[in-house]
Amino acid sequence: MTDRHGVIAPRAENLNTGVNYVRGWAEGRRSADTLAQQLASLGLESDFPGLRADVNVRGDGLVRLGTIRPEAAELLAQLITAGVQAKA
Repeated sequence: MTDRHGVIAPRAENLNTGVNYVRGWAEGRRSADTLAQQLASLGLESDFPGLRADVNVRGDGLVRLGTIRPEAAELLAQLITAGVQAKA
């Protein structure tokens, strides 16, 4: 089962011929690095210790936040909300 973004697709633990996993992983890595930089600038890097790039079986890049504390999730939601309101 996969949603329209491929996020629910299983991780690529067994590689299939013809799927460009490196491209997808590199895309995930760039995005994870960008997010890590922003979190570090806010002093929040320790709240997201599991942040990393990954790739699914279709070769789509993913960013995994890892397991985070409820307070970190709440803060991230507040930051996203503030960003959306600032753009409006």
